[in-house]
Amino acid sequence: MRFPISIGLLAAALLLVPACAPADQPTADLVITGGRVWTGNSAQPWAEAIAITGNRISAVGSRDEIERMAGPDTERIDAAGGLVTPGFIDTHVHFLTGGFGLSSVQLRDASTPDEFARRIGEFATNMPAGSWIENGQWDHENWGGDLPHRDWIDALTPDNPVAVRRLDGHMLLANSAALTAAGVDGDTLEVAGGEIVRDRDGRPTGILKDNAMALIVPPMPPVELQDRALQAAMAHVLAQGVTSVHDMGNWTNLQTYERALGQGEMKVRMYACVQLQGWERLRDRIADSGRGDSWLRIGCLKTMLDGSLGSHTAAFYEPYTDALRPDDNGLLMYDDTDSLYRSLAGADAAGLQLNVHAIGDRAIDSHLAMTRRITAENGARDRRSRIEHAQHPTPSAIARFAELGVIASMQPYHAIDDGRWAEKVIGPVRARSTYAFRSFLDAGVVLAFGSDWFVAPPTPIMGIYAAVTRRTLDDANPDGWVPEQKITVEEALRAYTMGGAYASFEEADKGSIEPGKLADLVVLDRDLTSIPPTEIRAATVVATIVDGRIAYKHDP
Repeated sequence: MRFPISIGLLAAALLLVPACAPADQPTADLVITGGRVWTGNSAQPWAEAIAITGNRISAVGSRDEIERMAGPDTERIDAAGGLVTPGFIDTHVHFLTGGFGLSSVQLRDASTPDEFARRIGEFATNMPAGSWIENGQWDHENWGGDLPHRDWIDALTPDNPVAVRRLDGHMLLANSAALTAAGVDGDTLEVAGGEIVRDRDGRPTGILKDNAMALIVPPMPPVELQDRALQAAMAHVLAQGVTSVHDMGNWTNLQTYERALGQGEMKVRMYACVQLQGWERLRDRIADSGRGDSWLRIGCLKTMLDGSLGSHTAAFYEPYTDALRPDDNGLLMYDDTDSLYRSLAGADAAGLQLNVHAIGDRAIDSHLAMTRRITAENGARDRRSRIEHAQHPTPSAIARFAELGVIASMQPYHAIDDGRWAEKVIGPVRARSTYAFRSFLDAGVVLAFGSDWFVAPPTPIMGIYAAVTRRTLDDANPDGWVPEQKITVEEALRAYTMGGAYASFEEADKGSIEPGKLADLVVLDRDLTSIPPTEIRAATVVATIVDGRIAYKHDP
């Protein structure tokens, strides 16, 4: 059943109503009433209302109890029969890239090669000569699977280098101008852990995969554009109910966040990761100035072991079922595993958190084996290592996640996106343990959900819908793709809240609605736990509260 929204909520989303508090009660700055409160706190899973004082939750309880804490200056939100949850935590984003992508050429839904080329050409007409065209997020599966070619766009972009990425970020199309600027031609040697796709004559087609993408180096955007991209990204995710993100970024990103923090312009809480390479810099930085505060924290490192399913670069034991070569089973992006292990072990010994991208079963097993060795050599501690994506584990690998305490940092939207075509490339047997949400939870593994934005939209509501229904985006699987891996709404909510807080060592401060915790909350227009699962995707964020203040409100 969908709960009705009050006329006042439709008109302004939020109501300011004066009330009085008894003299012996603390007066709240903000109260939320009129809905169901899912707290995420097992000791008090449901409530009717919330009081906020300053930037902290001061009380959670019945409507009558909270009403008594309201005073004449208390701000009020009427949830109007909707659902109030802890603020959503997106545990895997590429935040500035997502912000830049909001104003770049939009290719995600281009459904034909002609449309793909036309959009790039039209975008180029409004760009100064010499300016790079990036991002894009195209999906060649939309038009049947043929990879794009630089010949499609060269005539339309003579004055602009183009380097537009596939939506998974693991391959890009460069036009001739970009290839020339980078010095890439038929004589360019292959790159370990990557691929330069070539035609029959050995001429690059413009498609570069994984490590080969580093051959194309567009100029760094100026600082003012980086700052603008951050503000755009924060506004965008606040409208989705996201109050914290874990950025799989770099030192440049971190400097952008530090500028915003220094200027009082951080609106979303940030757990900022940097690359594993040069991990000593992060160790020394923490030794000098600590791990940050509730707005900006550091301490995590990110590296990639393999690529992606859609780019045929995720590392599997067996070849891709649609492979043109019998030995095509993906790429491991490190050819020197001893060097990789030394970096991982050294960073772990320094108390840094390891977040490792591994998608294919071979890559996942490789990192689990390294984690076991690191644990044996460095000793037991609360390390909370994470495997990012963890998309295609073998059944036996799931038990090793639990044994080693490895967090499965996953993005459920990918399941209903990849599910349109995944069995074509890995076959039905490997698909049985794909995006194994149910199996991970049943094994006692902590799930931390995110989006992988820019790769997928940063919309937790769609992520919850995906995890609960597993109904692919084309609606070709009405009962769910691999339905035995479905989870409940509350389990998905927990993965987007407490799971994310745990994954950044912040569960004492956020992830649930409890007195004393940070007042980061989301108000939805309906109770996701009481409606048909197929209706979840229609839910709307009415208000997002960060640090006790309304950071976003829906304008009907």
